[in-house]
Amino acid sequence: MAETTQSVRRRVALKVGRGLAGALLAALCLVGGNAGAATDLPAGPVSGLPVPRFVSLKSDRTNVRAGPNKDQDVRWVYTRAGMPVEVTAEFENWRRIRDWEGSEGWVYHSLLSGRRSGVIVPSKNEELVPLYQEPDAKSGVMARLQPGVLAQIKSCDGNWCQIVGKSFSGYIVQERLWGAYPHEKID
Repeated sequence: MAETTQSVRRRVALKVGRGLAGALLAALCLVGGNAGAATDLPAGPVSGLPVPRFVSLKSDRTNVRAGPNKDQDVRWVYTRAGMPVEVTAEFENWRRIRDWEGSEGWVYHSLLSGRRSGVIVPSKNEELVPLYQEPDAKSGVMARLQPGVLAQIKSCDGNWCQIVGKSFSGYIVQERLWGAYPHEKID
């Protein structure tokens, strides 16, 4: 069975897509630039959890559908557990999600996890993103991460996030991570 362009794109190394700017802008508009308190966000009609919110994919194989039921066509398949996605709507047991490239679709709620993860995003003037020993730009740089690298988010204080990956652990400026809203605090 031939793979679609979308599924191939999901399997290759993550690249910054033009949808990233739109997704970040939409997230800023939706949360008004202040996602620090979950109570400031409207609650989802089904779960009672804030919408929008970041979650991650549970499975290495997650079907994304055109609409909120199993009769809808599968638009593409995510093939990496732990990828961050943003829940933008709820309908019964289905959640509409958006990925860091701006693609949207519907997934069944049990395929999502509350564990927080993030994708490293580039800046205009740096190709590699510095990972620091401490949440301070004056502390030592432990590594430089490529855009598209996936990491688990341990905590965020609104300016810095502590992240962990396969072969790295340290602190990153929060705005360089897609998976945490600007100024959001994560414990």
